[in-house]
Amino acid sequence: MKQPITMPVLSDTMETGRLVRWNKQPGAAVKKGEALAEVETDKAILDVEAFADGFLAGPLAPVDTDIPVRQVIGYLVDQAGEGQEATVPAARISEPAPSAAPAPTSPPPAPPRPTIPPATAIPSNQPATPEKAATAAPPSAPLPTGAPASPYARALAGDLGINIAGVAPGPDGAIHATQVLAAALAAPEADLRQGPPYTLERPSTLRAAVARNMVAAMQTPTFQISAQLPVEPLHQAARKVGITLTLAVTRACAVTVAEDPWFNHVWTAKGVAKRERVDVGIAVDTGDGLVTPVLRDAARRPLAELAEDWRLLLGKVKKGRLSPEDYQGASFYLSNLGVFPVISHFSAIVPLGASAILAIAATDAHGQADFTLSCDHRVIFGADAARFLAVLAKRLAQPESWLA
Repeated sequence: MKQPITMPVLSDTMETGRLVRWNKQPGAAVKKGEALAEVETDKAILDVEAFADGFLAGPLAPVDTDIPVRQVIGYLVDQAGEGQEATVPAARISEPAPSAAPAPTSPPPAPPRPTIPPATAIPSNQPATPEKAATAAPPSAPLPTGAPASPYARALAGDLGINIAGVAPGPDGAIHATQVLAAALAAPEADLRQGPPYTLERPSTLRAAVARNMVAAMQTPTFQISAQLPVEPLHQAARKVGITLTLAVTRACAVTVAEDPWFNHVWTAKGVAKRERVDVGIAVDTGDGLVTPVLRDAARRPLAELAEDWRLLLGKVKKGRLSPEDYQGASFYLSNLGVFPVISHFSAIVPLGASAILAIAATDAHGQADFTLSCDHRVIFGADAARFLAVLAKRLAQPESWLA
């Protein structure tokens, strides 16, 4: 029997996965739970495990390819020798796995989303064409990118004056009305044709995910409030108990949030979600992007447990092995740029799923640092934020009373 291996859904925000490598070759025997391949998600590289004993069979999806979730990337067979084709033809990467569910009424899956060559030179002396001329191509004209478009999407693009050749396809590799409407509502991109020559490079999945999340987060009505708070007393106390300043600040913020639960709530379409514990996400620079490992129940758990969790999380960050449960679901966030002495002030963007994030700058000569609190104004008001910083200031100035 030939059973399909599909691109797994490894996080709530995952639409595609980038196939990094195959750990096995067609014909190799595999055991249930064995890692068959490695997939790069929006935050980490994770294993695709075998769901049964058998033999890996082709056609296998090519590596370094962005593949929509739930699409076939290979097969498991009962006997060696089945499935001789080594790789999946490009036109078949988007074929879904067989399912007993009724066939959807949407258009059938189409060829995969085209990828940008790693170094495609764009000359700077291309003649500029008027915007109207760019949208004058008839709906039946082939797309230069090769991405197929539904007839309705072509007609809608013509009605809206959108050049469908510049519309990014959906997760199935095709352009539908949804993508056309998104292009119509999106902010215009800069015209680079009159500037210096440039190349286009496909971003990593992490960087692309950060870009999507930041655009979505900018829809939150946000305000900022800042204060100069003492840091040196906390730094000294943290050294005495053998923990990092990051962990000490995390504890201080978590306890303060627990005392003012509005900072642990979040606005949703159905109402205000009230969380029962404080999970703190801490921004970490990976060199290629930003991840936010989460310390669970940071207000109540022993500091020794939190310190061990933080050590394990940082190890996963270095190896690129964070799993979704390691970085999703924080109710409050911290971003600390204090390791850069030149940073005297900055503000951070409130991530989706939270109502506040605290940005911490470098400590000055007086042992103080700028703390800027960004808040979702639908949940938190200015006076709430001011009281929060006032309570936090007292806690940082007297760490011996709570840091134990």
